[in-house]
Amino acid sequence: MTGSDASPSAPSPDPSADPPSFRLAYVPGVTPSKWVRIWNERLPDVPLALHAVTPAEAFGALREGAADAGLVRLPVDGDDLSAIPLYTETTVVVIPKDHLFAEVEEVSAEDLADELVLHPLDDTLGWERPPGRPAFERPATTADAIELVAAGVGLLAVPQSLARLHHRKDLTYRTLNEVPQSRVALSWPAADEAPDLVEEFIGIVRGRTVNSTRGRRAEERKGQKEQKPAKSGKPAKSGKPGAGSRTSGRPAARKGGTGGSARGGRSGKPRRRS
Repeated sequence: MTGSDASPSAPSPDPSADPPSFRLAYVPGVTPSKWVRIWNERLPDVPLALHAVTPAEAFGALREGAADAGLVRLPVDGDDLSAIPLYTETTVVVIPKDHLFAEVEEVSAEDLADELVLHPLDDTLGWERPPGRPAFERPATTADAIELVAAGVGLLAVPQSLARLHHRKDLTYRTLNEVPQSRVALSWPAADEAPDLVEEFIGIVRGRTVNSTRGRRAEERKGQKEQKPAKSGKPAKSGKPGAGSRTSGRPAARKGGTGGSARGGRSGKPRRRS
């Protein structure tokens, strides 16, 4: 075979090219470990890198390309980012363990009317008007506010995951009713179609099975099924009408013979011809 007869071959992969990877940003309080485990099971050849960010940094990381997707808190600040809500968190009030509210299971916004309630600058609840009496100065971060609560300077309303994240032995928390709640979402840069790896992660957080997940892996599985040849059935033998069409293993009764009857009972004596 000459060089002109040979069919062109596909270009060989560039050994210097970086392998595909997926970069996931996440804000404090969000725990992506379950989804990361599923990702590693389904896409073991695609590393997933976690990128911890503050709520203020999250959307900038997506816009600047520092992350492919992010687990963020709604609302998204712009139309250039897509998002799908995942779940809503319970709001709690963080209190010292010796506080009066520690004796009950739930409190309401009205119960905080006489309390000093801290409102940190990185608050994620989007209050129209925070409950309680405002502090003279707003703490810079939730972590700073937690320190003030431990020092006996006010209380703090936060999503439950942040209360767990900043757990201290001298503090506890109680469910806070009649107040805003934080919604966690998956966000990524807006496009006509989400990139394959983003689509894979969307399938994971939405609970799709490995067979129903859309994206690169689903296309690969589809291609493998299309290449598999279909099984051909055996042709019926000539001279025997209806061959191969029976659904039971019982042989058909012979006409006029001594085999079993059509009802499956015992055979009787052959009938005499008139």
